[in-house]
Amino acid sequence: MGSDCEASEDTVTLIGEHGSKGHCKSNLKGDRLNIALLFFLYTLQGIPLGLSAAIPMMLQNRGISYKQQAEFSFVNWPFSLKLLWAPVVDCIYSARFGRRKSWLIPTQYLIGAFMLLLSSYVDQWLGNESTTPNVAVLTLLFFILNFLAATQDVAVDGWALTMLKKQNVGYASTCNSVGQTAGFFLSFILFMALESPEFCNNYLRSMPQKEGIVTLPGFLYFWGWIFLLTTTVVALFKTERKEDVEHDNFANGDLKKAYLLLLQILKLGPVQILVAILLTSKIGYSATDSVMFLKLVEAGIPKEKLGLMGVPLLPLQILLPLVISRYTHGPKPLNIYLAVIPFRLFFGVIAAFLVWVTPYMVPEGSEELPISYYLLLLICYAVHQVCLYSMFVSVMAFFAKISDPSVGGTYMTLLNTVTNLGGNWPATLALWFVDMLTFKQCEGVSFTDNTCSSKLEKGVCEGAGGKCRTWIDGFYVETVICILIGLAWLSWGKRKINYVQSLDERSWRISKKSRELMS
Repeated sequence: MGSDCEASEDTVTLIGEHGSKGHCKSNLKGDRLNIALLFFLYTLQGIPLGLSAAIPMMLQNRGISYKQQAEFSFVNWPFSLKLLWAPVVDCIYSARFGRRKSWLIPTQYLIGAFMLLLSSYVDQWLGNESTTPNVAVLTLLFFILNFLAATQDVAVDGWALTMLKKQNVGYASTCNSVGQTAGFFLSFILFMALESPEFCNNYLRSMPQKEGIVTLPGFLYFWGWIFLLTTTVVALFKTERKEDVEHDNFANGDLKKAYLLLLQILKLGPVQILVAILLTSKIGYSATDSVMFLKLVEAGIPKEKLGLMGVPLLPLQILLPLVISRYTHGPKPLNIYLAVIPFRLFFGVIAAFLVWVTPYMVPEGSEELPISYYLLLLICYAVHQVCLYSMFVSVMAFFAKISDPSVGGTYMTLLNTVTNLGGNWPATLALWFVDMLTFKQCEGVSFTDNTCSSKLEKGVCEGAGGKCRTWIDGFYVETVICILIGLAWLSWGKRKINYVQSLDERSWRISKKSRELMS
């Protein structure tokens, strides 16, 4: 890849997956269209992610169990496992067609095709008042959709490093974060608002109707064609330069070496300790993160109201990483991470209180939230976001500090993958155990063996004139268990985090002998 800047060790550096360093003054001339293309590709990537977050909210209104919610949560796992097939995407390609286009084009065509398929049948699989949702089919198809989106992510990340000039590579991460956020906003917040008949009738229509302005089949159909048409344009008009195709950023394009490289990183003692930390650190607040919003929907809060909570906090979400990064540039960036954990654990108590107080503050069937409740909800959401971003920026700063630049972005990708996995598996288990820890009883009827443990039993109870009463809510039980586990983890994790922060950079490097074995 050509460059019009010279290397300099004592100035600001740009480090890409190729591991090279160079001091470069940003110059967007010739790269504006490339930046626009990257932003658009990352925005497309955010569409399946937003839909995967919206579907659980829609399923919750259809009376599915939390065990079924846990089943559907597996659709989020591909982004936590993409490192397993990332070397294949990076090392196997057609040089004639293009290293990144070899995967990007067929992947996006498949995403578009799956969306068109889903648009024809999704209403049937989601169920209605007379039919139950087919969660297994929805899980399978949205898992495939996110698998394709994760594969697209690997291809776009690699292309970003060679599509842009060296001095502009830093814009790739901006395109990634802003583009994914934009796609998520369109397919989660905006979609849920426009799909809601209540929201559209109250704010966007003069004549009430039974459906929202946008339906899920229509939304999928629209974006399916967007994927197909824009992918065709990229395939026909965007070419990869010869330097792009020949540029190797993952074990010199050798698939075997790529997997050996990952293995060598995982063999490092400090990395093994860090992996153990990342895989277990989120257990303490998994119930809060995965169950709280579903419980609010169950309590009667409209899903679009919860989605729109993020709108007034968008400035906060943009500014927070900038503010927090000022405190994570020192030798121990994980100090912020450690400081926030107690507050994040205590937030579990606040979340449980919020769920408990909701039926008392929001009248049943109310379309408008009381100002006092809305403010409480907004404050809780803001506190949660501050904790979330503080920990995220802190851990990303530590990853950047310890990653071995000689092995490119592989190190960072591995750590990011483990971080995502450390959030997904506790969330799935938290959803899975809610029903098991919940105890209900049908009251007001002559029979006493109805525990309202299924939609059928609930229907039988209510059909006989009874009412299902919850004696013990599994969400509260889980919250207590998770907080206790989190406090116990903190006593162990604090020592381990302080230890890994005390190590010098050489402790995180792959040995010269290991490199020779791979060559």
